Amino acid sequence: MKHATSATLDKLEPLLIQLREIPGLKEKSRGCFYRKSKSFIHFHEDPAGFFADIDDGTIWRRMPVNSESDKKELIKFAIKIIEE
Repeated sequence: MKHATSATLDKLEPLLIQLREIPGLKEKSRGCFYRKSKSFIHFHEDPAGFFADIDDGTIWRRMPVNSESDKKELIKFAIKIIEE
């Protein structure tokens, strides 16, 4: 599974905008978000669709980000981790 291309990130821009608004996240490069000094969320693509890898503090979880409900789940999960 390869990292998301610029064209893919263009398609995910509304999601990226929402992630940029979450306190505690910093986008060091487009689509690569850090929490404190550690990588926290980045994106991949493959024939099955688009995915976000998110560090839950223990493991990296791969979450689909193809539907609006997928994207809402990612935002909700990210906020939950940050607030813990």
